[in-house]
Order: sequence, then structure tokens, then C-alpha cells
Amino acid sequence: MVRLPLTPAEVARGQRLGALLRRARGNRSMLEVALDARVSPETLRKIESGRVATPAFPTIAAITDVLGLSLDAVWAEISRPDDDVGPATGHSTREQLTA
Repeated sequence: MVRLPLTPAEVARGQRLGALLRRARGNRSMLEVALDARVSPETLRKIESGRVATPAFPTIAAITDVLGLSLDAVWAEISRPDDDVGPATGHSTREQLTA
């Protein structure tokens, strides 16, 4: 099977996802979060570094669950540019996640 190259938008989305997960992990170790999510530390490292721009849904679901993040909020955060403002509150999704 041939895998098509990722688009620049997919690469950017993967980088935003990695940055979001790193921020949400805070002071917790990568090993601790990975083991709690039942993924390998290497997988988490690759996702956080943006090397895996399109991780499997169950992997992200497990990691976000361990970090206490809503999948809806994560998707909203990574799917639009950083300067986009959420329609309901006038605050960016990043501000809503950290509030």
C-alpha cells in the first residue's frame, strides 16, 4: 500500500497537536503519561515532536483521556490557526483550554 505524502495543513495540525499535548502534560513525565495511556513512550514522543502528524484515533483518545482533555476541544484547537477566535465566547480555544 502506498501512503500519500502529508499536506502542509496535516503537518501543521500534527505540530499543533504535539504542542498541545506537551502543554497539557505539564510536569508529568512522558513515561508516566505514556504508561497510563497504554502507549509506548516512543509513540508519545513522536506525537509530541510532530513526527507522527496523523496518529491513530484510539491513541489520541487514550492520551487525551489520561491528560483530562476533551477530544472536541483538542480538535477545535488543532484544526484552526492560532489567531482564530471561538464564536461563542470571543476567546480562542487555547484560552478556553487553559482557563
